[in-house]
Amino acid sequence: MLASIGIPGLILILVLALILFGPSRLPQIGQAFGRTIKEFKESTSGLLGDDHLEKKSESPGAPSVSEEVSNKSK
Repeated sequence: MLASIGIPGLILILVLALILFGPSRLPQIGQAFGRTIKEFKESTSGLLGDDHLEKKSESPGAPSVSEEVSNKSK
């Protein structure tokens, strides 16, 4: 989606942002946008990390097939 904007589109967006918000507010808006993206990435990586931990914790606790067969034969 972002790749289809191109350089002229990005320049247009920056000029419009400069006109709408002014040069004094533009750095503040950029910082807020950057913090938002950083928090979003941290939260999504945290969710993905939790999924990997759950899968790893489930695997060792489950008995293997050979253990089940040896238990049934006794």
